[in-house]
Amino acid sequence: MNQNGQRHLGINTAKTLNCKLRTENSKPKKMTPAQMLHIDQNHVWHPFDLVSIAQNILIEKASGVYLYTPEGREILDAIGSWWVNIHGHSNPYIAEKVSHQLHKLEHVIFAGFTHEPAIQLVKNLLTILPDNQQKVFFSDNGSTATEVAIKMAFQYWYNKGEDKTQIIAIDGAYHGDTFGAMSVGGRSKFNEPFAPYLFDVAFIDFPNGNNDTAVLDQFQILAESNKIAAFIYEPLIQGAAGMRMYAPKTLEKLLQIANKHNIICIADEVMTGFGRTGKLFASLHCITPPDIMCLSKGITGGTMAMGVTTCTSKIYEAFVSEDIYKVFFHGHSYTGNPLACTAANASFDLLMKEECTKNIARISLANKAFCERILSKSWIQNVRTLGTVMAIEFKTDSATSYFNNFRDQLYQYFLSKDILLRPLGNIIYLIPPYIITNEELERVYTAIEGMFEGE
Repeated sequence: MNQNGQRHLGINTAKTLNCKLRTENSKPKKMTPAQMLHIDQNHVWHPFDLVSIAQNILIEKASGVYLYTPEGREILDAIGSWWVNIHGHSNPYIAEKVSHQLHKLEHVIFAGFTHEPAIQLVKNLLTILPDNQQKVFFSDNGSTATEVAIKMAFQYWYNKGEDKTQIIAIDGAYHGDTFGAMSVGGRSKFNEPFAPYLFDVAFIDFPNGNNDTAVLDQFQILAESNKIAAFIYEPLIQGAAGMRMYAPKTLEKLLQIANKHNIICIADEVMTGFGRTGKLFASLHCITPPDIMCLSKGITGGTMAMGVTTCTSKIYEAFVSEDIYKVFFHGHSYTGNPLACTAANASFDLLMKEECTKNIARISLANKAFCERILSKSWIQNVRTLGTVMAIEFKTDSATSYFNNFRDQLYQYFLSKDILLRPLGNIIYLIPPYIITNEELERVYTAIEGMFEGE
């Protein structure tokens, strides 16, 4: 008792009660969709945020090719959620494998340590990559995969004591949003605020089929300077530039010139890898393999973030030394994450199944047939397809550009049909999960034609 006759609680008892009260009061209450969207709109900074989109769409779950809102709305994901999903959302096989790994080893520092999922993934990748690829470096997204590749190429020549400090890239390229990746990407409004900080790059024109000879001449002149460290390129398809496509024979000639002048060739397969172009990698459409390859997006089936940069033994050997200053000083906290590696191994299993190969071929044929079906339409500026990738360029009063205002009209129109297409200006494209059915493809095709009914 205290002096006022009140019972005095022991210190430990009081702490326990206070802790219990705090715990009960701090238990998270399930938010309503309206509450979540309020927080999202006021506090979340989304990539490529557009003022024309008043509110983001809340997705509660996903399955197969569909995204589901809390209200039960079904939205067909025709772009694989930014080109990453290849086996369908919430794939049960990948989910089961990752769940098992989560209870076994979620992460370990990859400097000085290793683990089975990473080793198995390297083994799997080496069975499908060009034969010259022998070393695998892990990072965590496509931009860092290309950043690693650029640094590898520069340091390769630095370690060898050779003065090669320039890079050739193709005009209009997109290799990511980090500074090295931006530097080798096409200069535009996208990176204009950072232009003073980007290193100089020699850009050759995009080979559009009419100017290929001139492009090859440009490349030849640059190569003869003996100052070129590397040539970086998106093989056969420039994604963010509007799914612009160029001929394998032209790329092959560029690679042959590069090889002749001892220029490191970097293939950015972040978007084109894992079956998107009809082959496992777009580089396999050519005879000459690259020296370095950048992989991401579809590598985990769209399940988890992962970046991979692979290279030849020749590149790696320039870093093998007793001299610590020749070490490749690059790493990420989640390098070689066991969960991401497990997801990638599960995705690999699915990719190697005959059913997946047939689906890729089926989608490719369907896209080609649709392109032929609409080729003569008055609203078509250009249509192109390669593998599971299809792009349609619409005629507008403004020039073709990412900033073409037709973009907003297209985006909203397809959402009204419960179809997710994310236009690149006046260009729409399809990069669907491989499990999409012919009926679902036809639904998308019909919606495209429906924009211009009566013509």
